[in-house]
Amino acid sequence: MTTAEQYLKPEVINQIKRLDLRAQFVVKGFLQGLHASPFHGFSVEFSEHRRYTVGDDPHDIDWLVYAKTDKYYVKKFEAETNITGYLVMDLSESMGYTYRQELTKFDYAICLAASLGYLMIHQQDPVGLITFGETIHASLAPRSKRTQLSTILSQLSRLKPTGRTDIARSLAQTAALLKHRSLLMIFSDLLSEPEPVLQALMHLRHAGHDVILFHILDEAEVHFPFHGMVEMIDPETGEKVAVDADGMRSDYLDELTRFRKTYRDKCLRARIDYVELDTSMPFDKALMEYLLLRQARF
Repeated sequence: MTTAEQYLKPEVINQIKRLDLRAQFVVKGFLQGLHASPFHGFSVEFSEHRRYTVGDDPHDIDWLVYAKTDKYYVKKFEAETNITGYLVMDLSESMGYTYRQELTKFDYAICLAASLGYLMIHQQDPVGLITFGETIHASLAPRSKRTQLSTILSQLSRLKPTGRTDIARSLAQTAALLKHRSLLMIFSDLLSEPEPVLQALMHLRHAGHDVILFHILDEAEVHFPFHGMVEMIDPETGEKVAVDADGMRSDYLDELTRFRKTYRDKCLRARIDYVELDTSMPFDKALMEYLLLRQARF
């Protein structure tokens, strides 16, 4: 395993208690891996460039970049470069669940959000923060100054998952809040009826916003490692149900597959980036989605 891959493992990140250092550690490992991969063209080094296309002025070609990549890139203008982002955090109590991972779904989401905030500020992209439960709890206007990162990390580190959630209602409120085209990076376990949530997501797309939906589940919710009679507790209602884990495993996994497929198919049609994650997965998948979408916009 390379050092870069080691940086991105959740169990390694969990050993770092300060959120600012966690974010730096994840991004450092990600960029180190990126520079050594076929995706080096998406790295921060070239974030201020785009591929040369017919109609561009040849005088704008950056020959230093050509020398490194053997490809033609032109420097972007300021107006082309900036993408305004919002980290949109689900604060529902269900996000606080973990079975045997050291990071809860919420811990995992917070670390991802912090890393994406770090990456955006590093690229001088304005980034803000929206938190929600049954309604929007708080919002922080996007800025690109270095001090914004400290503000975001401070707010993220104080968040606690508690109570119920209404994802569709909160996303509708988010749509009403936004005045300009933005990139919304949504972090949620999506434990809600999918249809209203998908309608709210499509409304955001119709309004011109870009959306990356990070669907974060616990490793146990994905693989269902339970056996015998177990007591299941709904984290938002406290309702307890005794179930035969072995008898329901097949039905549960089939239902989860259908649930994820519903989101995957409908998000694909709506041009929403849907990223399936669980708490055992390295963080690079989420960071790559941001860079790929950022690159595709220009």
